[in-house]
Amino acid sequence: MDLRKLKTLIDLVSDSNVSELEITEAEGKVRIVKGGGAMVHGYAPAPIYPVTHQVHAPSGVAPVAAAPVEAVEVGHTVKSPMVGTFYRSSSPGAKAFIEIGSVVKEGETICIIEAMKILNEIEADKAGTISRILCDNGQAVEYGQPLFIIE
Repeated sequence: MDLRKLKTLIDLVSDSNVSELEITEAEGKVRIVKGGGAMVHGYAPAPIYPVTHQVHAPSGVAPVAAAPVEAVEVGHTVKSPMVGTFYRSSSPGAKAFIEIGSVVKEGETICIIEAMKILNEIEADKAGTISRILCDNGQAVEYGQPLFIIE
């Protein structure tokens, strides 16, 4: 498993109410358990790697450098309430719900996230002007992933 992907999973567990996450892929199995400090069980039967501020790689894998600090966005960030596929319009070829510069009202539909064959309308949780669209149409999104910036 790619170390960047592993670090992302560790960060997601650390920042959420989830206490344990286990993922099995073709390359192996990863289990992340959050306790006093998150513990990562590497590829079976690899040893347990304690997670503090740095990811320790299994032998033979180069560690990943820390990601640069990103600039803080000005405005309100609309985040994905679920895992799914992001769509800017109600159907292929249809006009997008919003564009950059669109003025939205609180409760107005701004996109759709498809999850398990169900189309979920996502509404603006704040009134304002759309200054950035952070996802591409048809892109897979994660829970809590930023979708839009409203100013």
